[in-house]
Amino acid sequence: MALPSAPLHPQLLAVTQRIRERSAATRAAYLQGVDNAARDAQVERAQLGCTNLAHAYAASPPTDKIWLREQRAPNIAIVSSYNDMLSAHQPLAAYPEWLKQAAREVGATAQFAGGVPAMCDGVTQGQAGMELSLFSRDVIAMSTAIALSHNMFDATLCLGVCDKIVPGLLIGALTFGHLPTVFVPAGPMGTGLSNDDKAKVRQRYAAGEIGKDALLEAEEKAYHSAGTCTFYGTANSNQMLMEIMGLHLPGSAFVSPGTPLREALTREAARRVAHLTRKGTQYTPVGRMVDERVIVNGLVGLLATGGSTNHTLHLVAMARAAGIVINWDDFHDLSAVTPLLARVYPNGKADVNQFHAAGGMAFLIRELLGAGLLHGDVQTVANGLNGLQGLHAYTQLPTLEGGQLRWIDAPALSGDGTVLTTAAHPFSADGGLRVLKGNLGRSVIKVSAVKPENRVVQAPAVIFNDQSELIAAYKRGELEKDFVAVVRFQGPRANGMPELHSLTPTLANLQDKGFKVALVTDGRMSGASGKVPGAIHVTPEVSAGGPLAKVRAGDVIRLDAEAGTLDALVPDAEWLTREVAQADLSANAHGTGRELFGAMRHAVSGAEQGAMTFGMTMPSA
Repeated sequence: MALPSAPLHPQLLAVTQRIRERSAATRAAYLQGVDNAARDAQVERAQLGCTNLAHAYAASPPTDKIWLREQRAPNIAIVSSYNDMLSAHQPLAAYPEWLKQAAREVGATAQFAGGVPAMCDGVTQGQAGMELSLFSRDVIAMSTAIALSHNMFDATLCLGVCDKIVPGLLIGALTFGHLPTVFVPAGPMGTGLSNDDKAKVRQRYAAGEIGKDALLEAEEKAYHSAGTCTFYGTANSNQMLMEIMGLHLPGSAFVSPGTPLREALTREAARRVAHLTRKGTQYTPVGRMVDERVIVNGLVGLLATGGSTNHTLHLVAMARAAGIVINWDDFHDLSAVTPLLARVYPNGKADVNQFHAAGGMAFLIRELLGAGLLHGDVQTVANGLNGLQGLHAYTQLPTLEGGQLRWIDAPALSGDGTVLTTAAHPFSADGGLRVLKGNLGRSVIKVSAVKPENRVVQAPAVIFNDQSELIAAYKRGELEKDFVAVVRFQGPRANGMPELHSLTPTLANLQDKGFKVALVTDGRMSGASGKVPGAIHVTPEVSAGGPLAKVRAGDVIRLDAEAGTLDALVPDAEWLTREVAQADLSANAHGTGRELFGAMRHAVSGAEQGAMTFGMTMPSA
């Protein structure tokens, strides 16, 4: 059985307490809203009139229609990001029928309540469509709310995987916080061309050493079948988060699609969520479940695994949807005491399949509980599984025995100590995510994949207002030197904050040649942020008058990830009197659907406030 938790680390307690104090008013207001929504109706659709009800189950099978009419059995909403263009979401096609069948087995019904959009940053990388990507999170949240708005449902099953989809689904579900919610993943594709080899091919292509045919061949070997990309980017960071936050069934994050175990876990999600309704045995509304401790557990999981920097936006937004206010200092302070326990690309050479085979989330959670770095006494969707309460249920792995789903203890030892290690012998004493502060504003940097000798860069600035300008300068041979690339007007107000991951091969090539290079930007890098130091999400952004707009070509920039500073080494008197740069951003407002997102660019909050576009009034962090 699982080992008991150690006494909680003082830093974990301190950060949790300050979040609780900071969030007292907004959390109380949110919970009052949850209680108001719940009222005392035992079944949601009891509030509907006869015309409403007849519309809502007109197309249901006869047996389901009887149960829905009688209003005694729970009815479960299925909200899905299925599409068959994207490999991560293609497996979700089969899920609705499985879920409906499983619900009936426990005396419940399920209806497909609505679909949400799912775009892929891998497809839109470097394209105009990427300027819609961040805002798609909030569109997904609103789409989830629309799906749940019919007052027909007693619980929610959220089917989603990738970058903005899972955060959007959770934000939407939290606006219906009186409903229990279980997240249902699809799992990663099988291991293909290694992520390390893929990155090397990309660098060779950026250097002009190979052509498009060779590049496409390598990419097809890396992305080859249904399932999530196998590197540890935002999509797989999402799955880690849903598990360590207790919103998945234990051990379900990285079970591959197309396997009997994946199907069994999917069906069990429907049975489980039926028990969590007010008509079940264990009412667990998601809005009360996701509290300050659960958010802190998510932060620790992100840091212990070297997860995606995108969650310095998304976790902030998810927390605020539950009335909880976190900021980058919380990430920074927890990172200082959270050991790095996983080496998965880009923080290592392994992929998520190898991480899962080595012991995966169950091993990781057990280690963190044993080190006093997780709140074990939280509510989860698996409370009571095998007699285990709280997060202790997540120290077990699912298996099929005689066709029956069972959970067993995680292995005592890591199956591969180069991929997954213990808290007593971590890969690094800290989580590798740091906040940089200085006269250029506040930013975050992920150093878990950056060699120590590359963590401090002091060099002249080269200014770019678009990522294509940097790539063009590289191809002209103008960047064969030490420099800091300042890529500005990339924040959410300017152009929707597209990822700038297409710059990685170019900058990595220059670093490999021995040049000291770094990136400073008010834009995003992806969860694949790698070996080149990057001060990202600089806030305030340039379009909001941020100080990055004062930088001039040739200014010496010092990025010091060890000291936590980011400065333009310009005399104070001169810096204070400099005017901010302006840019013509009209081209970012048209084409590829960008016309529809103008209001979101105008309304969006800053990066540290979660880059949110909807009106959740929260105090300043």
